[in-house]
Amino acid sequence: MCLCILTESLKHQPRMVLCGVSRQILGSSCGAWARLLQRQSRGCVYSSIHGFNQEEIREKLQAFPGGSIDLLKQESGVAVLTINNPSRMNAFSGSMMVDLEEMVSQLENWTDCKGLIVQGAAGTFCSGSDLNAVRAISNPQDGMKMCMFMQNALTRLLRLPLISVALVEGRALGGGAELTTACDFRIMASGSVIQFVHKHMGLVPGWGGAARLVRIVGSQNALKLLGGALKVDPELGLQIGLADGVLEVPGAEEGAGTLLQQAENWLSRYTKGPTPVIQAVKKVVLSGRELPLSEALRTEKDVFGTVWGGPANLRALASKSKHK
Repeated sequence: MCLCILTESLKHQPRMVLCGVSRQILGSSCGAWARLLQRQSRGCVYSSIHGFNQEEIREKLQAFPGGSIDLLKQESGVAVLTINNPSRMNAFSGSMMVDLEEMVSQLENWTDCKGLIVQGAAGTFCSGSDLNAVRAISNPQDGMKMCMFMQNALTRLLRLPLISVALVEGRALGGGAELTTACDFRIMASGSVIQFVHKHMGLVPGWGGAARLVRIVGSQNALKLLGGALKVDPELGLQIGLADGVLEVPGAEEGAGTLLQQAENWLSRYTKGPTPVIQAVKKVVLSGRELPLSEALRTEKDVFGTVWGGPANLRALASKSKHK
């Protein structure tokens, strides 16, 4: 879904509106609205209007290979997205940034999706950007283009019609910390750390992490995390609301993959049920978060119309499940 921040000149107040075809959609049926959600080309914050050429920056990023972003779609409707570059603590190479955008496109077009777990390979989450790629595109013009590319990809990730969780094991640093904010939830393994280290690099977040962080923990805590480059352990994460749960790292004798299984079990409490209902839940929450109240209400009405009288609703009425 394409939701852009625009300024309403008459009222001189910021408001969230649907970009491109926003005016058409507000009065349209939910079917048209749902079709818009599938148009990944419109699911971005930036376009050619902002001087952004997606193919140009994709080509430039592809020149810095290394690692991969792996996507596993499961029959349960829950996918696992893995940041895979262990030799560099799962730092994003240029080609991995392109991979991420392509994986988000796949998820946008996966009609059976309900949930997503984002994890890092080999016991750590993500250490941000690969410095080799960063040094090669250190001029302001290319840096801005990379910033716009990653903001588009991570905004589309957060707006997917599914419930997502970042499984933080080891360290999530810099851009890796920003990536955690592009998920609906964050669960931290014992001993893990989330740290916005941008200040140490003479930077601020550029992948949308600051804007999302303020919405998650509030402006005061965001100032502390960014200004102090504080290390957020699971205890502090729970305290300030950055973490939604803590998982114990299993011992070696318990077998590989146990932490991921714990994450799947944790997420299942929110993804259990018919896919259309789970997707509808995410859509109404998304509209409530990003749209003005009147527009969010109209969107909620439209989404409600897609599930009212539907199979899940009729089964629930027949079984009187409301009272169970």
